[in-house]
Amino acid sequence: MKNNKFFNMSNFMGMDSSYEEADLVVFGVGFDGTTSNRPGTRFASTAMRNEFYGLETYSPVLDLDLEDFNICDIGDLDLSIGNTDIVLDEIYEGTKDIVNDDKIPFMIGGEHLVTLPAFKAVHEKYNDVHVLHFDAHTDLRETYNNNKNSHATVIKRIWDIIGDNKIFQFGIRSGTKEEFDFALKQKHTYMEVGSINTFEDIVKSLDGKNVYLTIDLDVLDPSIFPGTGTPEPGGVTYKEFENIFKVLKNSNINLVGCDIVELSPDYDSTSVSTAAACKILRELSLVTCDNKNKK
Repeated sequence: MKNNKFFNMSNFMGMDSSYEEADLVVFGVGFDGTTSNRPGTRFASTAMRNEFYGLETYSPVLDLDLEDFNICDIGDLDLSIGNTDIVLDEIYEGTKDIVNDDKIPFMIGGEHLVTLPAFKAVHEKYNDVHVLHFDAHTDLRETYNNNKNSHATVIKRIWDIIGDNKIFQFGIRSGTKEEFDFALKQKHTYMEVGSINTFEDIVKSLDGKNVYLTIDLDVLDPSIFPGTGTPEPGGVTYKEFENIFKVLKNSNINLVGCDIVELSPDYDSTSVSTAAACKILRELSLVTCDNKNKK
């Protein structure tokens, strides 16, 4: 925790480098316009910035410290809430600016649809990019509520861009039979159902490759992470999930973009869900910066 006499809680602690010197750029995207169950992810980044000051900048699990890296929190994108197509364009343009400046974008949603425009911007620079996807839900529908662009279709839209053998899904435990067939029988994506045990093997298989990582926080079990729009029992514990950061630290993949999405802070009055999201933000920021510095 900060012990300075004055500190700025409008930014994430330890992420106060200038944009010019930053390797990693963190930004919020407060959009939940296609949410089909419980809205509220638009408030995630604000809640997390406040809660983040309950952490330390140092991670004993990774033996890394935010203060040793150049990370810039640029705040939230100014979005045209109410018009989904315009919002997606604005997220794309904002991410593209970061990528074109040779920095790594780290987006905080927001519902999961926000991953699509951010990924498009990253893919334009790294067209061989692979996707690591953590989620309770398949997100592989062709349409949802008569809409091709939805939080329930986002991974299918990414598949439309990059095709087979590029998307690796973990923790999935909810979806239609058609979605599971698309992944498991037709093998258009790699999918581990209900667990994350094969993550290390998959990361090893991606040695030296460009990777975009997207974490839908409802991959965690709702008994420890109730603050989300579509809670799904049967998820992983935080302790299980923590292992992915150790795997990433010891890997030789090239992390070129990442996001965490689907925290709805108001559905957890204890703020434990927000605290868990903050710790994931810290650990993933650390391994991403450490990964970049090794190159």
